[in-house]
Amino acid sequence: MRKRTHYSAEFKTKAVLEILSEEFTVNQVAERYSVSPVMLSRWKKEFLERAPEVFKKGPSDAEKELESKEEHIADLERKVGQLTCEVDWMKKKSTDILGPDWKKKTR
Repeated sequence: MRKRTHYSAEFKTKAVLEILSEEFTVNQVAERYSVSPVMLSRWKKEFLERAPEVFKKGPSDAEKELESKEEHIADLERKVGQLTCEVDWMKKKSTDILGPDWKKKTR
């Protein structure tokens, strides 16, 4: 059983651009890069479908998702900081109210 070959984005782009330049046929490019012509056709189709995204203004979906995750992480870090302060305050106050050896009495 053969393992799947994973091609880099640069490799795929280079092959598709050769096809789009129309200097070579799909079969010639497939032979040159040792890739199936069907695979090249899929890459070309995907390339052409995603081409308009290059010229869109504003953040992409991935950038929006990353931003929302960063906001969520920042919110969680704020909560951890707040809870840490509250725990430290509670420890200090319990020592002030119950005395320095209150831990020994509760055991």
